Amino acid sequence: MALSVHHRSLAGRGWTAFGALPMALLPGVAMARAPGGLGSSGIVQLVLLAIALFLCWLLWRVWTHRRRQETSLLAEIHEREERLNLALWGSGDEFWDWNIPANSLYRLGANQLLGQGSRDQLSTDDWRTQSIHPEDLPRVQKLLQEHIIGHTDVFESEHRIRNARGEWVWVRSRGKVVERDGSGNPLRMAGTARDITAIRRAERERRVALEVLRSMSEAVAVIDLDFRFISVNPAFSRITGYSEEEVIGQNSRLLDSSQHSAEFYRRVRDVLERTGHWAGEMWQKRKDGEELLGWIEMSEVRDAMGLRSHFVAVVNDITDKKRAEQELRYLANYDTLTGLPNRALLSERLGRAIVRARRQETRVAVLFLDLDRFKDINDSLGHAAGDRLLKAAATRLQATVGASDTVARLGGDEFTVVLEDVESLPAVERMAREILTAFTMPLEVDERHDVSITPSLGISLYPDHALVPTDLLKFADTAMYQAKAEGRNTYQIYNETMDAESRRRATVLASLRKAIDRGEFRLVYQPRMALADGRITGVESLLRWNSAELGEIPPTVFVPLAEESGLILQIGDWVLAEALQTLKRWRAHGLNEISIGINVSVLQLLRGNVPEQLRRLIADLGVPANRIELEVTESMVMQNAEQTTHVLNELRKIGVTLAIDDFGTGYSSLVYLKRLPIDTLKIDKEFIGDLTKDPDDEAITATVITMGHSLGLNVIAEGVESEQQLSYLREQGCDEIQGFWLSPPLDAHRCLAFIRSWQPGTVAAIPAPY
Repeated sequence: MALSVHHRSLAGRGWTAFGALPMALLPGVAMARAPGGLGSSGIVQLVLLAIALFLCWLLWRVWTHRRRQETSLLAEIHEREERLNLALWGSGDEFWDWNIPANSLYRLGANQLLGQGSRDQLSTDDWRTQSIHPEDLPRVQKLLQEHIIGHTDVFESEHRIRNARGEWVWVRSRGKVVERDGSGNPLRMAGTARDITAIRRAERERRVALEVLRSMSEAVAVIDLDFRFISVNPAFSRITGYSEEEVIGQNSRLLDSSQHSAEFYRRVRDVLERTGHWAGEMWQKRKDGEELLGWIEMSEVRDAMGLRSHFVAVVNDITDKKRAEQELRYLANYDTLTGLPNRALLSERLGRAIVRARRQETRVAVLFLDLDRFKDINDSLGHAAGDRLLKAAATRLQATVGASDTVARLGGDEFTVVLEDVESLPAVERMAREILTAFTMPLEVDERHDVSITPSLGISLYPDHALVPTDLLKFADTAMYQAKAEGRNTYQIYNETMDAESRRRATVLASLRKAIDRGEFRLVYQPRMALADGRITGVESLLRWNSAELGEIPPTVFVPLAEESGLILQIGDWVLAEALQTLKRWRAHGLNEISIGINVSVLQLLRGNVPEQLRRLIADLGVPANRIELEVTESMVMQNAEQTTHVLNELRKIGVTLAIDDFGTGYSSLVYLKRLPIDTLKIDKEFIGDLTKDPDDEAITATVITMGHSLGLNVIAEGVESEQQLSYLREQGCDEIQGFWLSPPLDAHRCLAFIRSWQPGTVAAIPAPY
């Protein structure tokens, strides 16, 4: 029993230690415990026990080895996962795994892209609403759908997602279905997403930069450190003539110009290599050999490591700009017709001459020269011949004065000579006489014409008459007008008495500026009569001015001043309105067949808006346009033929008639006169005054009447004062007359009474001048 109990106890311990083993497998143990030595069964049991122990140890070793393998494998997997996570984190990428049936998305990646909690699973609904930009979501879903149903091999999309900081960033997401069920339905899809915000920004900047380079008007070239071309923009090819293929790899010496020495280009490259920048003007040679002047800026470009990698050159072609600057400088300082200094350069040189004279205590003389009757020659031969005459006069002047003296053209036919280091007044007078003598020889205008013309000279001296350039020029000009008053072809030296006329002109001009506001102007009207039946056909309105300060001022004095100052525009508007008001009143008294003539200045036609004003007045006053006749002088029309013809055509469209006043005093081209939209010629009174005494005036008058009728024009003779003049004009077939024989100019009321009382056939008595 004891053995048995002991055996069971051991067996019990054996179960506990090794598991449930049959007792028959332990003979050694039994034998070892049997009293009186080991029997065969005990040895067997002992062997079996040893084998069992070995097997248990072996199983434990296997189990331990597997545990170590599992632990090592799990550690390796964890390490790989951590490395993957670190790699994704470092690259800014994420890995995503979409369980399609479960509608869950697992994401792994960098916190800056995914945010905290990125390892957690989230539903695709949350992913749509929280991560993807609403504007991009439809496109992403469409691309996913196309891949899932098999239309595309790979899903790929660029869209915006919200990162950990709540900012929208651009990502490029790529993925693929990696598991499908037996029916081909997708079960799982995996892929990666990469932050491409910086890449897109760089691409956008690159595209913008490329577009800017393509659209630039400046040539841009990228050059390596050996000064070989790497790339050029289209403007480079347009400016230099070389295509990109022709210059890539070529040295920039390809464009070097012969206008710079090799040393110059070497210095430029040395500065660029030493400082990394160079800018300046440089001549370059185009492909066709033509040379251009460029403003060039060259700068170094450094790479991410801060090392110089290449140079960028920007070339702005300033050839035309420089040429234009030179032309502008020339135009600003020289007269384009004669090549002489103009007023601006003259003032500058005269100022320097005065400074030198003050320092050296010497004199400076200014000679102001005007060609006598140049306007007549210009009008008779034409403006082209007049220009050639001015050039010939300039050459004659330069040949007469010294090489150190300045000859300038101020404009028109006005020239100025500045004499420096003047010894005495007699020396200046001697030079003036030499100039007058030089012009005794005719000037060659062209191969067919030699023209004789004389100058009038005015002289002023520094410091005798003035101390500044403006005063010297003004006083010389004043003296020149005095020379013209003395009969022309002479010279006059300035003195203070000459200022009286200038002061008088200034006084008249000052009063003239106030005349309209003061109501000092008035119109008078001179009737005109048809010779065929003796009817009064119309009147000419004439301007008069009675100044409160200066008294009655004749039109020959104030009208030129009004034109010079531009006041004629305002005065002309008043005359037009006043004359049409008078026409309206007369028509109310039954004078419906009377026309009214109104004189119009050239400035009104060129700078005013006569057609528009006339339309407005006709509409406001209700007067007929065909009872209005605008009169322009012959010389005015011919001096500004192109401009005035356009305005005259506009006036003709309104319905008014047009007359050429003072005809015969100018030098009209009959061919051009035929093209003008005129209705009437008015023969100047200078020819009518000596009509019965001067055969030339008779011939001119008869010719003008015949010519006017041949052109289909109405001819009116002005200044008729006698029966003899009237009889001659009637014999020559003149249409109408105007003058003191019929009536002097009358105010509106007296003129109305005169017209209403006039009977055809009445011989007018000449009243006292009005």
